[in-house]
Amino acid sequence: MIEIKDILKQYDKVTAVDHVSFSVETGDIFGLLGPNGAGKTTTIRMLMSIIEPDSGTILLNGTPVKKVPRTTLGYLPEERGLYPNQKLLETLVYLGGLKGLEKNAVKKEAMDWLERFSLGDRPNSKIQELSKGNQQKIQFIMALIQNPDFVILDEPFTGLDPLNQLLLKEIIEEKQKEGVTFIFSTHQMEQVERLCTNICLINNGKVLVEGSLEDVRAKHRKDAVEVRFSGDLTHDGLSDFMDDPEFNGAVLKGVLNKPPRDFLDWLNTRVDIESFRIDTPSLEQIFIEEVKASS
Repeated sequence: MIEIKDILKQYDKVTAVDHVSFSVETGDIFGLLGPNGAGKTTTIRMLMSIIEPDSGTILLNGTPVKKVPRTTLGYLPEERGLYPNQKLLETLVYLGGLKGLEKNAVKKEAMDWLERFSLGDRPNSKIQELSKGNQQKIQFIMALIQNPDFVILDEPFTGLDPLNQLLLKEIIEEKQKEGVTFIFSTHQMEQVERLCTNICLINNGKVLVEGSLEDVRAKHRKDAVEVRFSGDLTHDGLSDFMDDPEFNGAVLKGVLNKPPRDFLDWLNTRVDIESFRIDTPSLEQIFIEEVKASS
């Protein structure tokens, strides 16, 4: 359990994080979202004890985060922190040693990870010789090398092609099943929808939306529908039921101005319905709507 309670962080007269609170259950993949400058990175740095909040508390399983052993936490930062002239295996062994791992054990662990990321034949390549995507793989390995209980991933898919994005998602889901808790920050809303159960959206340092992804989408639903049918509606008064309807052959799209059940009952008397779907907004649509409203 990660508990963030009423944290505040100010720089001179700028409030970067403004009394933010949320909690992350053990084994969850939690999306921390927001536009550029929203306060996400500052929140993550406080979670990692890189900086301390001016007020408020951050607890990991009831213990203040600054007292938690560093081996408990894994972190993939948005900005790369690799040594370009160092070799892959040397880098992983050195950083694993800093996290308290025994040299031979971390060397084997590192080679297993390199093999999984199709880099097993390049342990002696220098970091600067790798593509951006392969450098990102090394950063991901470094976040998991000590088998942490909590992992923070800040834009983990940067530079990765679709196949390697899929591989990362598979590994994240594997680790989740082992009980590892993830906080996942990204601007790629489709990845959040595929991975996350719960989210927190912040802007200007304040929480805008927080809760399960399913509940958030349900609350933002506007009873837009898509209907597929056979029959003829060209002479029916659709304007009584729809605002700005779009009618194209056997597909009808629009936003209802009456309850969906009433519209469905009315429609059933006129055509044969093949499918009726309430069109829930995407997370990207919710993100844009909430951020615009708060700016």
